[in-house]
Amino acid sequence: MAKAQELDLVEIAPNVDPPVCKIVDYGKFLYEQKKKAKEMKAKASKIVIKDIRFGPHTDEHDFNFKKNHAIKFLQEGCKVKAFVFFRGREIVFKEQGEILLLRFANELEEFGKPEQLPVLEGKRMQMVIGPKKKL
Repeated sequence: MAKAQELDLVEIAPNVDPPVCKIVDYGKFLYEQKKKAKEMKAKASKIVIKDIRFGPHTDEHDFNFKKNHAIKFLQEGCKVKAFVFFRGREIVFKEQGEILLLRFANELEEFGKPEQLPVLEGKRMQMVIGPKKKL
């Protein structure tokens, strides 16, 4: 039947019993599959992560300034990765950095929720805050 119509016999579902085949133009079939895959990829949400950097001795004004930026990022739907960078001997102030990050997460509680608690990795202590789902 496929040769009579000058089309191709394409196996759609080989794992089913009996296998499902279709008579179609194979080039058009591949084109449609690529088009569907591209459309699905375009609809997939892209996760953007914004970084906010603190020092262990960040002052109140700088903290509030960075907090406002984080609020804006979370409202746009981005994730925020806040980290405290310790230079040289500042590593002895680990507790101060952890307190700073926990305070930061606490102040952003109505805009996002922490996905990861503060973790020290080398000279950086970081945490990730994800946006809250919109109703």
